[in-house]
Amino acid sequence: MAHCNLRTPPSSPQDDVNLGPSANPNARPTDFDFLAVIGKGTFGKVLLAKHKADSKFYAVKVLQKKIILKKKEQKNIMAERNVLLKSLKHPFLVRLHYSFQTVEKLYFVLDYVNGGELFFHLQRERCFSEPRARFYTAEVASAIGYLHSLNIVYRDLKPENILLDCQGHVVLTDFGLCKEGVEPEATTSTFCGTPEYLAPEILRKEPYDRTVDWWCLGAVLYEMLFSLPPFYSRDIGEMYDGILHKPLMLPPGKSEAACSLLMGLLQKDQHRRLGAIADFLEIKNHTFFTSINWDDLYHKRITPPYNPNVRGPADTQHIDPEFTREMVPNSVSQTPEFNPSTSSSNAFNGFSFVGTEDSFL
Repeated sequence: MAHCNLRTPPSSPQDDVNLGPSANPNARPTDFDFLAVIGKGTFGKVLLAKHKADSKFYAVKVLQKKIILKKKEQKNIMAERNVLLKSLKHPFLVRLHYSFQTVEKLYFVLDYVNGGELFFHLQRERCFSEPRARFYTAEVASAIGYLHSLNIVYRDLKPENILLDCQGHVVLTDFGLCKEGVEPEATTSTFCGTPEYLAPEILRKEPYDRTVDWWCLGAVLYEMLFSLPPFYSRDIGEMYDGILHKPLMLPPGKSEAACSLLMGLLQKDQHRRLGAIADFLEIKNHTFFTSINWDDLYHKRITPPYNPNVRGPADTQHIDPEFTREMVPNSVSQTPEFNPSTSSSNAFNGFSFVGTEDSFL
């Protein structure tokens, strides 16, 4: 996963990031049996874990503090945690149950979503039918629209960050590149994202706004319909040149509505892009989504076009074997416990959080 090139000055005690109020849940790694590796990133791993007390299964994201501090990424971790706290109220965003820390690591205890990454299914099937692509695009757009309503820009939409749940509904995950506090007319300028899905304005290092997410949605829809991202090339320089300068090529065989939506979302000028004026409302009202009842979609009353047929809450059949073949590191459950009063670094003060059942209603 690509990360922002944050030009952060060296941290001093005054600069340490406080990650919000702590509810002191007294959670610890030994509360869990860690069963399998289900994902990896720059700062650590995501593991399938079973809580010993209630036998429920979770995805536990375990991050190495020293790597975060070395790369000066505390602010991104803060953003991820804060966005997770705010995302509890949407059906297509992954849910944070609680977070805690030890001396060496940070732990996010999340829903285990086991229908597989959209990327995994695309690799297997190459492309999807238009109705199936429409369903996923609508659910993702609903989640993005909700984040935008909270003045959050997602910035890293790609098939690897779109999971399917056990019924086949979309769950958006990985909020490490989210940018908070971006008002409707505001812009930001940090260079970040994943090469195939970067909007032209990010490549040009120009200030950009929430319409970067609609470009990425267009890129994901294009890949679902045509099996590769738009402008894709193994040569990154050539791909960037295509994103910046070449017209969008739409192979034949797709509906006029699908082509119209792609042209609107993959508009190089962010000010003319679909969503530039009325944001999610413009996407909802596009003819491609005429058959979608958005209220039914939000309440999961539409039957997903594909059922992953998971075999139970601990099923890993849709997780890439590249991850599950890996041994679970012993260190995830054996690190010294965190004591705020004796900690030498307060860079992660207040990281701990515990939800109540009310949070998830």
